[in-house]
Amino acid sequence: MVAKLALCSESTLTDRYQTTIPEPVRKVLGLNKRDKICYTIESDGQVVISRAQEQESDPILAKFLNFLAQDMEKHPQHIQAISSGLVNRVQSLVSEVDINLDASLLDEDE
Repeated sequence: MVAKLALCSESTLTDRYQTTIPEPVRKVLGLNKRDKICYTIESDGQVVISRAQEQESDPILAKFLNFLAQDMEKHPQHIQAISSGLVNRVQSLVSEVDINLDASLLDEDE
């Protein structure tokens, strides 16, 4: 009989059902910020946590990007640089937008 080595770590759920993955678990799974996690519910009620496998790309998006690539190859004369006016306009539209990907969700965003 082979003995299993077990390490127990725990974390707490917030009011929004969020939690921090304990460091030993992150290390074992090789998790980094923004990685996805897979929860597998076994028939006996046990839950297994693992690193989510990278999903296949969106087939519609892949077809669209392929179309663009082919069109650029066939018609390179249509490719133009973005004007400085458009760059300035986009920068002005997003200049005061502050995004924090680590911030908790607001109640209305759940």
